[in-house]
Amino acid sequence: MIDFLVSVYPWIKAVHVMAVIAWMAGLFYLPRLFVYHAERAVIGSELDLTFQVMEDKLLRLIMNPSMIVAWVAGLIMIGLGAFDWSAGWSWVKIVSVILMTGAHGWMSARRKEFAAGLNTRSGRTYRLFNEVPTVLMLLIVVAVIVRPF
Repeated sequence: MIDFLVSVYPWIKAVHVMAVIAWMAGLFYLPRLFVYHAERAVIGSELDLTFQVMEDKLLRLIMNPSMIVAWVAGLIMIGLGAFDWSAGWSWVKIVSVILMTGAHGWMSARRKEFAAGLNTRSGRTYRLFNEVPTVLMLLIVVAVIVRPF
């Protein structure tokens, strides 16, 4: 099995990159939907229900599957020795990915609040939170590509 995985390593890496791109697109877009949802939709209105459908589908059909694929492909690559556990860049990446997963979970909880009509956060909160995935993405890309430490 290991020999097979090694032989398809470039495909695993390609799938990982594609999944990360899809996941990041959702992590960037969902907080923007929350901004408009919080600022413009009245609970129970047609606009509120439209935002709920958009948020649910983005999370359930794009973000969740792409996060899972990114994690699985990443763990396979780690298992094949793609990580240097003695290097600082590896730890920056893994901690940042865990934090990114936490951000995903936070957004999932907020979507459930919107669906229940219980959102108490302002559009400003979601605007500020929108920067979290950006900062984490910058840390991950620099750690993996530049490997400054």
